[in-house]
Amino acid sequence: MATKNKKSLSPAQQTSLLNLLKTRFDKNPQRHKGLDWNAVEKKLKASPEKLWSLQEMENTGGEPDLVGQDKKTGEYLFYDCAVESPAGRRSLCFDREALDARKENKPAGNVLEMAEAMGIELLTETDYRALQQLGKFDSKTSSWITTPANIRKLGGALFADYRYGNVFVYHNGAASYYAARGFRGSLRV
Repeated sequence: MATKNKKSLSPAQQTSLLNLLKTRFDKNPQRHKGLDWNAVEKKLKASPEKLWSLQEMENTGGEPDLVGQDKKTGEYLFYDCAVESPAGRRSLCFDREALDARKENKPAGNVLEMAEAMGIELLTETDYRALQQLGKFDSKTSSWITTPANIRKLGGALFADYRYGNVFVYHNGAASYYAARGFRGSLRV
């Protein structure tokens, strides 16, 4: 008997997730103008590990949705589109180094390892700003974003939010964590 890949969904789970994603796709056409759901669904069905990652995004409150297609590679782009930073991914410091540096009051985990375990990428500042063109996100919360190595080397990390009609990118110590700060991810299919 072959062992089942633990990063895959059962046929029933796949159907349920695809139905949810199609409903979200239909409800938010401004996020993916000109893209055809049938082509997206075909590609998703051929990528069970990507479906698993999308389910993980959903399970942690991300409400993933299609936001575009890479013109060079043809890959479809999914971002977390929950109005506020995903609730199941908050109160995390930035990375393992930051987590290990905390001597007390350690959070349950860190952003980079959680994203990797889910099979997703952290949004970059460019991604975050592109997401904000599709709606208004993080008006009460904030989200960690990819941080340049020179900033991280000095102990910092970047996060962003939407306040006063603008996107703001800030810095914080990478070991900090807050109940209202999570992270948003992206997935290429």
